[in-house]
Amino acid sequence: MSTQTTLSPSDAVEQASGPGVQAKIVWRGPIIYLALGIISLVFFALLTPAQDTTRFIVAASRDFVTIAPFGVPSRTTALLVSLVALGLAVWATWLTAHRRKIPTWVTIAFGGLVLLAFLVWVMAGNVNALPLTVLLTGALALSVPLIFGSLAGLLCERSGIINIAIEGQLLAGAFLAVVVASVTGSPYAGMIAAPLAGALVGLLLVMFAVRYRIDQIIVGVVLNVLVIGLTNYLFSTILTQNPQTLNSPPRLPTLPIPVLSQIPVIGPVLFNHSLVIYLMYVVVAVLQVMVFRSRWGLRMRAVGEHPKAADTVGIKVNRTRVRNTVLGGAVAGLGGAALVAAGLAFTKELTSGKGYIALAAMILGRWSPKGALAAALLFGFADSLRQVLNNLGSPVPSQFLAMLPYLATIFAVAGLVGRVRAPASEGIPYVK
Repeated sequence: MSTQTTLSPSDAVEQASGPGVQAKIVWRGPIIYLALGIISLVFFALLTPAQDTTRFIVAASRDFVTIAPFGVPSRTTALLVSLVALGLAVWATWLTAHRRKIPTWVTIAFGGLVLLAFLVWVMAGNVNALPLTVLLTGALALSVPLIFGSLAGLLCERSGIINIAIEGQLLAGAFLAVVVASVTGSPYAGMIAAPLAGALVGLLLVMFAVRYRIDQIIVGVVLNVLVIGLTNYLFSTILTQNPQTLNSPPRLPTLPIPVLSQIPVIGPVLFNHSLVIYLMYVVVAVLQVMVFRSRWGLRMRAVGEHPKAADTVGIKVNRTRVRNTVLGGAVAGLGGAALVAAGLAFTKELTSGKGYIALAAMILGRWSPKGALAAALLFGFADSLRQVLNNLGSPVPSQFLAMLPYLATIFAVAGLVGRVRAPASEGIPYVK
């Protein structure tokens, strides 16, 4: 009589693959680091004229301590910074070869060093000084609509609904914010009304996706086209005829936080803004906790990963998807209000593709609020850098500067995301 031995799943995998088999090394990250380090060394350092100087401004008038503008030797500074960045790239390569994880701080430090080398190179010999505080403040302000849009996509996709309609939700929110603020004379009324427009677009998206089970990507694209067409029509026929009444929103007032706003560099960048930016801080922090540390977040993620299993334990799958998509639309509408918070009048296609960049930020952030925040800040910084360099006059052609935010989106998603796994059941209608 023969004896049959039953193997556990882990033993079976080990027996099939053989002892000592290790995961395949992925060299894409180190290759990108080394390539960027070499580019920084050659183009930003060695090709910079030795006699040039790069000047910086890091102080604001309200700071506790006044820091005078200063200059640094362009080639020497870029050379030192590039060599340190190249050293980090070599270390990242060594870690990868030894199958060790590259620390997050290495990636952040490497990116900051290459960016600093670029700034030194691009401003070398320029009579104007680069205002770092203005650059960073603009980066935060320009990233706020992207942050709200990426959080909207996260709320929808974590529950199983693909939200391509972020562009339309941002645009609808901006339109209603401008009209309501102009009519009432209160920017806060516009900020309250904007989420309603975004929520309405989200409701249309989820109703077609859940009730009629139409392809969610197609519905999202159609809704974007619908909102663009509708707002363009209303702008051409109503807003242009009554610009003083309907298209002259007041500016959201700046609310500097006492003491904190006067800290050099950090204060003006983080603590001297309007209410919508402070609200963004709160929304990111709350969602980071709620998505991963609450029953509500657990149920939402369960619906997006395995709706049938969620249904068997009593979770209303489609109801959860409807609620989260409407909530996501409201968050995106708030991002639309952030677009016009500076008192900007509404114009045709005001969003200019920011909804799609927000979608890329969500993917780059791996469907995490703090990850989406970091990715949106990257794209906002690229946009702010374009504006600052255009104003100061740089050797980089203006057409290339205009492409910076979109190039940053493409390279970040293609080169930095790697293999990411979206929620398993996103885009799949659930039929009980």
